[in-house]
Amino acid sequence: MQDLACVAGNAAPTRALEPVRQEKMSTETPESVVQRQLDAYNRKDVDALLSTYAVDAEQFQLHGPRLAVGHAEMRQRFAARFDEPDLRADLIERVVMGRIVVDRERVVRNFPEGLGWMEMLCIYEIDGDRIQRATFAFGPPMLGQVPGRAT
Repeated sequence: MQDLACVAGNAAPTRALEPVRQEKMSTETPESVVQRQLDAYNRKDVDALLSTYAVDAEQFQLHGPRLAVGHAEMRQRFAARFDEPDLRADLIERVVMGRIVVDRERVVRNFPEGLGWMEMLCIYEIDGDRIQRATFAFGPPMLGQVPGRAT
């Protein structure tokens, strides 16, 4: 309905103003989300690590089973891994393509057979400022001397 004063040419039409919706603009990039995740992993900070994942995020083994879905299942997986005293993931290479981040990492582990390392390929799919899906390819465990460490 038009304002009557406007019809008479005396004023501009009036209408109710809609509230301006301000959406939180994330300054994070997919790469920075994955880097926060890697940093939290190396600090063994499960809460900070989970904060980089969507609440309903999924983790998979490449061409294999789903490893975890949601924070509760991921917390169990990470807590078990964080019990390893020498655990550390070192970034070898990172490729970013849009919302996909692929990391090649060398992970030092305390395997049941002893100290060792393995390479991993980690494929992260980012939605907004959280990891929605992570897929992992695991290289074979290499026991003995860990590259970059003195014997």
